[in-house]
Amino acid sequence: MHEALVQRTAPISAFRTAASGPRPLPWLAGLSASFVLLQLLLVVPGSGMGWDETVYFSQVSGELPAAFFSAPRARGISFLAAPAAALTSSITVVRVYLALLSGAGLFAALWVWRTLLPTRILFTAGALFASLWVTLFYGPTVMPNLWSAFGTLAAAGCFVRAARDRTDRRALAGLALSVVLVALMRPPDALWLVLALTAVSLAVRRWRRPVLLLLLGGALALGSAEWVIESYVRYGGLSARLHRASEIQGGMGWHMAVDDQIRSMDGRTLCRPCDVPWRHPPTALWLLALPLLTVAGVAAAPRIRRAAAAAVPAVVAAVISVPYLFLIDYAAPRFLLPAYALLALPAAEFLWWAAAGRDGRFRRARTGIVLVALTGHVAVQCAVLANTAAGSRDSRRDFSQAAASLQRMGVRPPCVLSGDHAVQLSFYTGCASRQTGGPDASITPGGLREAARQKRVAVVAPPDAETPAFARGWQHRTLPGTSRFGGYQVHLPATERAAR
Repeated sequence: MHEALVQRTAPISAFRTAASGPRPLPWLAGLSASFVLLQLLLVVPGSGMGWDETVYFSQVSGELPAAFFSAPRARGISFLAAPAAALTSSITVVRVYLALLSGAGLFAALWVWRTLLPTRILFTAGALFASLWVTLFYGPTVMPNLWSAFGTLAAAGCFVRAARDRTDRRALAGLALSVVLVALMRPPDALWLVLALTAVSLAVRRWRRPVLLLLLGGALALGSAEWVIESYVRYGGLSARLHRASEIQGGMGWHMAVDDQIRSMDGRTLCRPCDVPWRHPPTALWLLALPLLTVAGVAAAPRIRRAAAAAVPAVVAAVISVPYLFLIDYAAPRFLLPAYALLALPAAEFLWWAAAGRDGRFRRARTGIVLVALTGHVAVQCAVLANTAAGSRDSRRDFSQAAASLQRMGVRPPCVLSGDHAVQLSFYTGCASRQTGGPDASITPGGLREAARQKRVAVVAPPDAETPAFARGWQHRTLPGTSRFGGYQVHLPATERAAR
């Protein structure tokens, strides 16, 4: 990024001229509505709550006890889900609510760019991003990563607008709100986002505006304030929370996780440890092709006078991807959603250039190649989504069956669950989840025994697991069935109340 970037880019009036053509409102609204509809048809029906989801959801639920909230987490997604969570614990209702919100989020993030890019580029970029299995799968979930992606995409667009046009006050306000949103959802993402935008601002002399730097810093501080305050209230200070968060994530440091991310693209929502075989290479084509599409898109953009709108997203995406590709030793496809949202813009720029050429005239052969490639991309993403959504439905069935068995054993609210899968099982049983060890350690064995005098307590363990020392005098039951919990051991205090 250097001064030539600005010199080769047209003034704002030229951007508005370049962005003329089809009106963005109906196209982006239609894309967002289709995004919501696909979630409602392919993801929402029968889907189950994941481990992280149950933690975030339980913080604001009007019906469930709050699960232990570990150091790396932030409460932004809980705040977003609160209106639905306060009224019901119905998975379907919460899913529909968040699917509708995600459609609005996609529209707003793309709408920011309407004066910078033509409608065809925005629509194509939005379709590329919205058609990813990971985008569709996490649209209706109580997870923060997609909302971090929307905020990051909007922040980059508002930054370019504000840097180029000092009179664009809406862009300044949008930039602040977008950074606050990202900080509420994922404070580390917000930090890397602000560092990237600050570097871009300082690298381009005409963009070195103090108001931009102050606004970025202020928005980061405002959005992270709750997380920082909570650090001192619950975790012993900011340094202690960061240290504990690093421990839970396996220790932040140099780790080559690029190959982990590649393997996880076959539908694994979490790959930890990611020592699994790479069984479905086509699922990684998007991730492998994206850097090439981005470079080609940035190279093509200056020819059509849109350098900043292609280069800034590429730079920001590269920076915010650093921790997930090089600083942690595991992978989850959702971690790269902010980068995917940004890189879809230069990728779309290249696809249109590849199909139409420099003169803007479509050639049958070139257009055909692009259409075949896009069709293959969508087919792969749909296949992975179908498999992942089926896994979520199977998970809901298994957890529901296990919860029903626990309830027949007398484990009903008020109750406490501990052990394997206790966090998710607590959602389906209405119990509180408390662990005596691991990253979610929130109670001692003595505390669990004391809780058994007041509430129904159960410790769930795999079939071959050794009985915990504190539960050796307890009753031992076996979960029936052939699902993932078939043969699991349930340890219950040998008291009259627990055995009822």
